[in-house]
Amino acid sequence: MKPSHWLVVGAVSLITVSLWAWFNRPLEEPLWPDRVMGFAFAPYRADQDPQKGIHPTAAQIDEDLALLSGKTYAVRTYTVEGVMAEIPRLAHKHDINVMVGGWIDSDEARNNAEIERLIKTVNANAQNVVRVIVGNESLLHDRVSVEKLIKYLDRVRSAVNAPVSTAEPWHIWLKYPELVKHTDFIAVHMLPYWEGIAQEKAVDYIVFRMNELRDAYPKKPIIIGEVGWPSDGRTRIDAKATQAEQATFLRRFLARANREKYVYYVIEAFDQPWKSNSLERGVGSYWGVYNADRQAKFPFHAPIVNIPQWYVLAGASMFVGLLAITLLFLDSHGMRKRGRFFLAILSYGIASLAVYVVYDYSQQYLTGGAMIFGLLLGIGMIGVIVVLFAEAHEWAEAAWVQARRRALTRPDITDDSQLPWVSIHVPAYNEPPDMMIRTLDSLANLKYPHFEVLVIDNNTKDPAIWEPVREHCAKLGERFRFFHENPLAGFKAGALNYALRHTDPKAEVIAVIDSDYLVDPDWLYELAPHFQKPEIAIVQAPQDYYDQGESTFKSMCYAEYRGFFFIGMVTRNERNAIIQHGTMTMVRRSVLQDVNGWAEWCITEDAELGLRIFEKGFQALYVPRSFGRGVMPDTFIDYKKQRFRWAYGAIRIMRAHMKELFGWSPTCLTWGQRYHFLAGWMPWVADGLNLLFNFIALGWSAAMVFAPEFADAPSVVFSVLPLMLFAFKILKHLHLYYTNVGIRPIQSLAAAVAGLSLTHTISIAVMQGFFGGEKPFFRTPKQADGHRIWRALAAARTETILMIAFWLAAWGIRERVGFDFFDTRVWVGVLFVQSMPYAITLIMAAISGLPARRIVIPEPAPAVVTPQATQP
Repeated sequence: MKPSHWLVVGAVSLITVSLWAWFNRPLEEPLWPDRVMGFAFAPYRADQDPQKGIHPTAAQIDEDLALLSGKTYAVRTYTVEGVMAEIPRLAHKHDINVMVGGWIDSDEARNNAEIERLIKTVNANAQNVVRVIVGNESLLHDRVSVEKLIKYLDRVRSAVNAPVSTAEPWHIWLKYPELVKHTDFIAVHMLPYWEGIAQEKAVDYIVFRMNELRDAYPKKPIIIGEVGWPSDGRTRIDAKATQAEQATFLRRFLARANREKYVYYVIEAFDQPWKSNSLERGVGSYWGVYNADRQAKFPFHAPIVNIPQWYVLAGASMFVGLLAITLLFLDSHGMRKRGRFFLAILSYGIASLAVYVVYDYSQQYLTGGAMIFGLLLGIGMIGVIVVLFAEAHEWAEAAWVQARRRALTRPDITDDSQLPWVSIHVPAYNEPPDMMIRTLDSLANLKYPHFEVLVIDNNTKDPAIWEPVREHCAKLGERFRFFHENPLAGFKAGALNYALRHTDPKAEVIAVIDSDYLVDPDWLYELAPHFQKPEIAIVQAPQDYYDQGESTFKSMCYAEYRGFFFIGMVTRNERNAIIQHGTMTMVRRSVLQDVNGWAEWCITEDAELGLRIFEKGFQALYVPRSFGRGVMPDTFIDYKKQRFRWAYGAIRIMRAHMKELFGWSPTCLTWGQRYHFLAGWMPWVADGLNLLFNFIALGWSAAMVFAPEFADAPSVVFSVLPLMLFAFKILKHLHLYYTNVGIRPIQSLAAAVAGLSLTHTISIAVMQGFFGGEKPFFRTPKQADGHRIWRALAAARTETILMIAFWLAAWGIRERVGFDFFDTRVWVGVLFVQSMPYAITLIMAAISGLPARRIVIPEPAPAVVTPQATQP
């Protein structure tokens, strides 16, 4: 990189490190006390799961109690089943008191057995059992009725000497005052996270609820049976689950609890990875002060930092960002500093996001399934990032360049004898004769001394269509030759190869136009001189159209077409990597013959020919000036078919030239050419993959609606990337259409709508291009009857079904799951964004069915029949 490039990189690097440091600045908080009142205690290790019957041993429980010895006065248990009944005895060895709990659920026989064990355990360990809890949130989760729970409470109270209660959130205690009469104290759960309370307000919220309970039951002792905050998981309304949030909440609460004289049990001592498969999954595993490896998760006395290892992540971000910048800055000689700053900021921003996502995922307790799912999401994330970088690179090269590196100046011609002899080929199949006659008249008016016109009508059945064209060619003189062949294989490529075989031997250049094009008289005179340079094999002018005023539909299509020809083709021309298209194109005859003509196997024979010519080391030149205009598809279904052919053909070309494009087979392709061909087709490939994502998204959403206990919304860090890419592409589109195409914002928006309406069509074409067989060539009908509105809407029936499916999925999630979690709200946003191309397709279909406006078709000047120039 040049010194000026390093200046940009250095400035953005400094900004990146500064942001990492600012977001992770140390925060002073109250110190952790020498001893906490109590911990909720579930001594399960990372590889243990009570749901699978895998429990800790007595020795492991003893190790955990030894770790807590001197750090807490008491622990709280939840069941006395199995080895858990040993906890009071083991705790006594470490001078730890116990609030013993018995688990109550909907199985009455099991409850009776648990209560018997509870009574026995309490009476056997009277020396350190200070309280007894019968049931944990049994009413909250509707495991038993309040009447049944009262019977259980009375039974235990009559059998033990320790004070007895049950544990419920504050609102349950206020809802059932009759329950209070059957307890010796109130054990309330204060978990502001589950109520969506922001961490900054959580401690005050607990105090408020405690005072509310005291006012309601002034004579009843109140303890906090659970209080805590998760260190990882999903944002619930305003409550964020991070390690720093957990540390800050607990240190603030413990200081306040000391002043308020609360008795409390922090939930919990150790993380519980097994809860990732419970109703609390996504957050239930992360309430421990110590992780599953029994290491403290945050400092007890030092300042709190969001990510203690932030400097490592910052360094990784710098490394990844520098790699991306190095690639993006390759061959960026003419880019302005603004463009380089744009790419550098984007590179470091995306790198920082990617590094954070990997770090965040690595901090979770991952099952085998979660690891596979994370790997798939990671691959998808990489794909989105690659597409984002490709879009950004084109944006920077299109908007912020000092000057174009390839001169487009027409070589000076001092004598007509310097001009090459040109053979113009006009392939046709079943085209309206009056339209073709106008095309031929425009060719007859070319101001060029050495040319011929070959009209090749292949496979048209009705003589009434092709005979008037033949007769008109005869009227125009010997420059014009007409051929009708039926049958003729190879579609358009077959017709062009037929014409090549019948081309005048004097022709040095082959020009091709579509049968609907009206060319400017100076077309050949302006472009043919470029062939004086022997390395030039292709000279291309943009496609253009004269019927954009016919309807709103066509004006939108027209705006969408122009983006490719005045943004993408201009930037590709800088690296000699244009996409050749089969009208308004000129090819050196000798090169065309050397590469064996047009590929009859490919339905986009024009783009395939251009790539083969590049592989031979020749150059192409793109002149961004319109020299001819044709007609656009008249109906939405034809517009979709045309784009299907382009996308399908591109994928088939990619498949056929895979080795050459990836450098596995020796060719003369430069890496810049390989980049543009692959990056140019990448958005279409992304559309194909997006179709798979959409079906997965609908399936996942269905699982969220019908089996919410098994499926959560995907993590926001993965959901946000598709949203970012969508927003980025829209901003790029609006900016470049305004600056480079020169159209008004409303026209730019219309172009975006037209482009988005083709998303599903492109995705199907890509999938069939990769996995399907060969498709027949289909022409774009000219001057076809427009759709009636109902036929137009029928062209979008598949997209309409998918749109409705996405909207139903979003509605179902709202009704069945709710919007408590931020991840869920973002996921619903993703569903709506994914539905937009389908909704826009329906809108575009409806617009295409509106009545057309009457326009005047431009007529060329009357044809002047001149004799063919003789050669010396």
